[in-house]
Parts: sequence; structure tokens; C-alpha cells
Amino acid sequence: MKTLLFAGATVAALTTANLAPAIAQATQPVSQVVQWNRMLLVIVRTPGAQPATIHATRSFAIMHAAIYDAVNAIEETHKPYLVRLSAPHFASEEAAAAAAAHEVLVKLYPSFQPLLDTQFQQVLAQLPTTGRADGVSIGQKVADSILDRRENDGSNAQPIPYVFGKDPGDYQSTPPNFPKQPQFTHWSRVKPFALDEADQFRPSGPPALTTDRLRRCFRPGQIPGDRQQHDRYRGRGADRPFLERAIQNYWNEIAQTASLAHNLTTAENARLFALLNLSFADSVIAFYDAKYTYNFWRPVTAIRAAATDGNPETEADPNWLPEVTNTAPDPSYPGAHAVISAAGAEVLTSFFRKDDFAFDVTSEVLPGVTRSFMSFPAAAEEATLSRVFAGQHFLFDLTTGQRLGDDVADFCR
Repeated sequence: MKTLLFAGATVAALTTANLAPAIAQATQPVSQVVQWNRMLLVIVRTPGAQPATIHATRSFAIMHAAIYDAVNAIEETHKPYLVRLSAPHFASEEAAAAAAAHEVLVKLYPSFQPLLDTQFQQVLAQLPTTGRADGVSIGQKVADSILDRRENDGSNAQPIPYVFGKDPGDYQSTPPNFPKQPQFTHWSRVKPFALDEADQFRPSGPPALTTDRLRRCFRPGQIPGDRQQHDRYRGRGADRPFLERAIQNYWNEIAQTASLAHNLTTAENARLFALLNLSFADSVIAFYDAKYTYNFWRPVTAIRAAATDGNPETEADPNWLPEVTNTAPDPSYPGAHAVISAAGAEVLTSFFRKDDFAFDVTSEVLPGVTRSFMSFPAAAEEATLSRVFAGQHFLFDLTTGQRLGDDVADFCR
């Protein structure tokens, strides 16, 4: 797996030439499901390509739902997600997958249309002619239907203006990136893909400031981002910002690796990536519902303002900053990395009926650094713990997030 980044580029300045290495990676001769998953990763990792107020998991869910329903219309092995079509069995599943993905991405990212059109034509030229036109027709019809059903799902709404709290425990803008409005304040109002409601698995609230559960977070070796935690896990890599950035991107790459290792068919790939990305999309909707329900402060605020929390066993450090300096601009509880990673590990373990699969992951933020894992849960654990080591979260943010991710993934599959 290679990290596909375009440092310093903008959408307006993108050309075929400067995208060539990434396009070559995305169009290697593998399943069309994997190829178009790679292409969407190229797009969302391009600075400026993803609208700031629309979460990228929505795009992955729409694209893979369309691919799944298009391929399943031909294969007829499972229930459709949304669209039921009568399709000839000789239609090309690969053409259907490519056409569905192309149609979705052109509509969601119109500035990339020349590149997407080029890839699509190259794909079609390499496929057998038998059933190709039927596959293309099926893919386009399914994609248009799913796009139409998601058109008014709430994702285009303006973020809700946020008023920061002033009491101990209230979420406040975090140094050194304040003042900054929180992100995705509207996202809990987006229509879920599989869940009935955003709050379907809403967890109970964070611990009260005076409870022992919170006091333990201020003890030596338990403080978010402190050195003793790093020493305890030295050599595991979890104390480094290895898995910074959008964690769902890493899990899509892990799924690609597992897919190729297991020689999945087009239909199997279509189902795997749909299950994975529908779970991610609904996990994000669910954790933003919880974050903006409880509005719990981040560790940087709690540690700096510990003298005001009514707890005599917590000690304030007014100059404390997390290891990664900037804190994500949203409330702390529950932790996003934990929710998404738990969902990813649950889907992959369930799909492959095992968790002991060895794989490597490369980092978006540490060029040339690779981490090896022996199982899906091991990767999920590191992604989760890394947020405590980085000073972004309390441990209870993450244990709650893990339960939420498990619940959403179980429901979606």
C-alpha cells in the first residue's frame, strides 16, 4: 500500500501529469471495486478536493453502495441495499462496478471528470466486449438512483453555529488553534445509510468530573500524552502520530490488502467494501450525535483548567499541550478513531471469519514508515490507543467509542 498525497496542490492546479503516479497506483490490474476505491482515496487526499463541510465517508458509502447494488443485480447472491434491477446474467460485473463508481464520482467531484473519464475509458477498453454495454447501463442506472435518494440527506446543510460552554467539563475551543468553530456540527442530522436514527446507539454520558474514573486520568502514567504511557508501549509504535489523519482511509487500504490476499471475486469485493463504508458513514453520523449531545471538554482544556473542576485530586498545568500540538476541533467524547477502527475491525473480522490476518500499513504523516500488524483487532487497538498517547483523548472516550463502533457495524452488516 502506498500513500497517495499531493502536497501543495490545489484542485484547480491538478493536471494529468502531476496525478500520473497516483493514477498508476489506482489503476493497477485488480478488481474494479478495489481500483475505484483507490481512486476515491486519491481524490479525498488531494488538498481542496473534499468539501470542508461534507464528511468524506459519505462519498465512500454512496460509491460502494452503488457498486454493490449494480454487481448484485447481476450476481443475485444477496439482498440489494436500495436498488433492485432485473439484469441479464451475462452482463459484465466489472463493467457495472466501474460504471457505477464513475457515475458517482463524476457527480460528487466534477472537477475530476477529465481524469475519471480517462480511467473509465481505459477500463472499458480492457474488458471483454460480451456483456460490457449491459454492465455499463446497469451501473449507471443504479448510481443515478442512489445519488437521487441521497440528494436531500442533510449533508449540504450549513454547519450549526456553536456556542462554547464556560463551565468545567464544557467543550471549549482548544489552544493553540483557537478561536475556531467546531467541525461538522450539522452531521448528526444527516440521514443515516443503514441506521434508523443517528442516536440509535447513543452511549451514556462521560463520567462526572469528581468521579474516580476521571481522577484516574490525572494520575502519573494515565495523563493523556504523558511520557510514562509512551514508555509502557515503547516499540509498539502507538506513541507516534502514525495513524494521524482520516482513519477510515487506512481501513480502506487494509481492506484492499485483505481483498487481494484472499483473491476475492467482484461480487465479494462489492459486498465487503459496501459493508465497510456504510458502517463508517453511519459511525460518523452516530459519533457526532454523541459528541454534540454531551459536549465534553478535551484533555488540553481539562488539564489546564483542573483547578476549577471541583476535584482536589486533579492538578492543573496551565501551559500543557498535547504531543501533536493541535487538538481536533470537536468535543472529546466519544473518540472518532476508536469508533471507526472498531467498526472496521468488526466488519473485516466478520467478513473473513477470522481476525489473524497479517498486513502492513504505511502512514500519511510519517513518510517511509511502515507498521506491521498480525490481526485486524491489533490495528484497531493501536489506532485507538494512539489518541491517548497523542494527548487527544481520555481513555474513557475511546472505550466508549469502541462499543459504539461495534454496535453500528453489527447493525449495518
